[in-house]
Amino acid sequence: MLDAKLKPAIDILLMLPARGLSRLGVSANVITLVGAGIGLMAFIMVCLGYFGAALICICLNRLADGMDGAVAREAGTTDLGGYLDIVFDFLFYSSIPLGFAIADAAHAQIAAFLIFCFVGTGSSFLTFAIIAAKHDMDLKPHSRKSFYYLGGLTEGTETFGFLILICLFPEWFFWFALGFGCLCLLTTATRMLMAVDAFSSR
Repeated sequence: MLDAKLKPAIDILLMLPARGLSRLGVSANVITLVGAGIGLMAFIMVCLGYFGAALICICLNRLADGMDGAVAREAGTTDLGGYLDIVFDFLFYSSIPLGFAIADAAHAQIAAFLIFCFVGTGSSFLTFAIIAAKHDMDLKPHSRKSFYYLGGLTEGTETFGFLILICLFPEWFFWFALGFGCLCLLTTATRMLMAVDAFSSR
């Protein structure tokens, strides 16, 4: 929901460092892989209950996620880059609730519910993109992605905010996860309705 409003400002902030990295020969895929490694560290920190360290890693992971896209726009986007970016994003998002379940077995059920909800948002997002590409639907102007971009209530910005909250207030994980999971289900439902509207006549 907030991604479209924030993305132009973020792109401007990342433009200069992205140009510098591109001139140094640092590829977007390398940044993606470094970000994935930092995301793995965030997962480990959550498992160990070091939520402050996990929060730092989460912020660095999200910075890398923005930076790899900025560098890719400088050097040219690639199919492999788009693929790696989305795969590592969804693995990262799912790993954090899994880490909470490992850190405290009492969180296992609500973590499973949240991962289920993430599957809904991820599958509704990606399947829409696949079919949109099949029919050569235009990319939305604000996205500048390697695929058709479909919004919703729980996009990257909202998910990042959620991850910050659960690291700052881990004792409230159950309620934050329950609320955010319900928003994810609502996002999935609205995307399904959008798909019915977009594809029913094709």
